[in-house]
Amino acid sequence: MMFSRRTDLPLDKDPLSHFLPWLIAFMVYLAALAQAGLISLDVLAQRWDTGMAAQLTVQIPSDPDASEAANVRRLQKALNMISNTPGVVHTAVVSEAKVLQLLSPWLGVVQAADVPLPRLIDVETDPDMQLDVRILQQKLSSTIPGTQVDDHGVWLARLIEMVRTLEVLAAGVLALILSAAMGTVVFTTRTGLTVHHEAIEVLHLTGAQDSYIAKQFAGRAWAMGFKGGIIGLSLALPTLLVLSYVADGLQAGMLPDMSLPLAGWLSLAVLPLAAGLAAGFTARFTVMRNLRRMI
Repeated sequence: MMFSRRTDLPLDKDPLSHFLPWLIAFMVYLAALAQAGLISLDVLAQRWDTGMAAQLTVQIPSDPDASEAANVRRLQKALNMISNTPGVVHTAVVSEAKVLQLLSPWLGVVQAADVPLPRLIDVETDPDMQLDVRILQQKLSSTIPGTQVDDHGVWLARLIEMVRTLEVLAAGVLALILSAAMGTVVFTTRTGLTVHHEAIEVLHLTGAQDSYIAKQFAGRAWAMGFKGGIIGLSLALPTLLVLSYVADGLQAGMLPDMSLPLAGWLSLAVLPLAAGLAAGFTARFTVMRNLRRMI
């Protein structure tokens, strides 16, 4: 069979070894979720940082007592003032339909005539120039009372800081999962050494080296680790697909795309191999260290 190999030690009969693949499968499952979350957070932070760092939003309140032409003139006056500001690269008026779409998660389906919608202006600034937002705010407010300038960089820096903190936590979870997996392999290997103590002594008497005996345990641990990794990844992929589907529905109009890139999926695909190698190396190290103490 694929995950069985012939050894001089009856390792297949160890009772604990039968639970090892399932324990590793559970840890690989958690590791896949944590790793996917880590990658998604990193992608989210990069897209926010590159796409919104040099963006401003200017909110021009509508005057319900004024005519439509007067409100249009107010908007045009604000556009001219913003466009003539040093450091401004591009301006664009957000359509009323887009504003309603942005408000729909909170207000539901509404019409422009139902609520006094402000006019929004997206402003792209030169990242190499320092634009004083406070001066722009004062300049616009003195001409068009009630105008608000939203600097994306202020709250964006806080969001990115929060995302980076979550990334550190996710990395810590991965480290804890790896430590738990290695501890499980160490415990199982030590138990196997105790169970097969007499057989190991016979192998020593026949001239077997410690490295040969360690190879027996490492090969078995590699097979069990790889098998557990396959099981864990097989369970994690459907979970990630469901979470991705749910996230797509929540992202509409509120969050950028958080889907995993191709490199992220490939990094998940190597988890079974990484689990097998980690289990094999851990078992070999444990056996070599303990055999030196055996008489």
